[in-house]
Amino acid sequence: MITKIEGRGNGIKTNVVNMVDIAKALARPASYTTKYFGCELGAQSKFDEKTGISLVNGAHDTAKLAGLLENFIKKYVQCYGCGNPETEVLISKTQMISLKCAACGFVSDVDMRDKLTTFILKNPPEQKKGGKDKKAMRRAEKERLKEGEAADEEMKKLKKDAKKKGASKESTSKTGAVKKKSGSDEDCSNSPIGSHDGDNVAADGDEDDVEWQTDTSLEAAKQRMQEQLSAATAEMVMLSTDEPEKKKQEVPHKEITSNGSIKHVVEESKNSLYDDLVEEMKDSLSKGATALQFKGLMTSSALPPQDVMNALFDALFGGLGKGFAKEVVKHKKFLAGVVPDESAQISLLQALVAFGAKSSADAVKEVPIVLKVLYDADVLDEEVIVQWYNEAVASGKETQVVKNAKPFVEWLQSADSESEEE
Repeated sequence: MITKIEGRGNGIKTNVVNMVDIAKALARPASYTTKYFGCELGAQSKFDEKTGISLVNGAHDTAKLAGLLENFIKKYVQCYGCGNPETEVLISKTQMISLKCAACGFVSDVDMRDKLTTFILKNPPEQKKGGKDKKAMRRAEKERLKEGEAADEEMKKLKKDAKKKGASKESTSKTGAVKKKSGSDEDCSNSPIGSHDGDNVAADGDEDDVEWQTDTSLEAAKQRMQEQLSAATAEMVMLSTDEPEKKKQEVPHKEITSNGSIKHVVEESKNSLYDDLVEEMKDSLSKGATALQFKGLMTSSALPPQDVMNALFDALFGGLGKGFAKEVVKHKKFLAGVVPDESAQISLLQALVAFGAKSSADAVKEVPIVLKVLYDADVLDEEVIVQWYNEAVASGKETQVVKNAKPFVEWLQSADSESEEE
């Protein structure tokens, strides 16, 4: 945003020089953003359609106007469901304003108490026949979010540096005070070496009567391991004494002769390992484990990769209904950390299908938003999502998750086709 203060006294005004470019990037009329500034600042505002000049009465900081623009984006541009900026302003017959998302299909109801809504109803947006460059808008939105995150990180670093400087000053002042105190104390200057020697002699004398022993039992070894390692790391370390017990659980008894019985025992063992892994992941999550530690748990498991990915979904989102997408936003770093390549992405999508098969309808409804979140976070690639969807449709294995993913996949494909046409 570029602003310029013009005039003086009662006639002073703020000119938003590049308002036309800003409005074009948001796919909203420039008169909307100009009017919004006037409503929020309690000042008169005017946008000239012929010249493209945007004026707001009074002198206003660029930062303040940028903050107001951010609020405008959240209220009148972004989808309330997935945060996607590609929305269309709709006005119903009952004069209610809503935003329809091109990605997830969610219809967001705008708060009609806002002052700008009256202006929008009187000046409805033109319905454009031609498509717009959706990929460019999507890219611009990602860049905007990244710039915001970078600015937040910079502020955190500055605050940390300030705290460190303050702490170092306090420690040096305390050290100086201690040195002065010790220097003035006459008692401490009387042969400190002699006193330490006396202590050492006494200690040597005590040690003659003591027999030192190390408890080598399994319980003691486990306890020492827990004390030396963090909780999440300790669980990943396997003692050699545990191996025979683990093998006993995994290998069926030779006494069983029936093939069906053997298969049943193996399945029970597999289910047991799966449940143990889910519980272990939940426990690690409650103790604040990192994405790297989760990856360590997954790679150390004896289960097949797909089962491990399914276990991760159960641990992170098991039992969720409405609000599934919000939890995915919260834990997207864990998912990003365990998806290094395309095969892992496919495995993640299959885990989403498996999760949907045993979840409520409310959770499955949020699948388009979940895919949008994972796509924006670069956890899932566009090509992988489209390939997974097409293969599922071609094979006739259209689960409810695949069916609900249809609007999002169509959105991806339409953005590609429109970019090629342009």
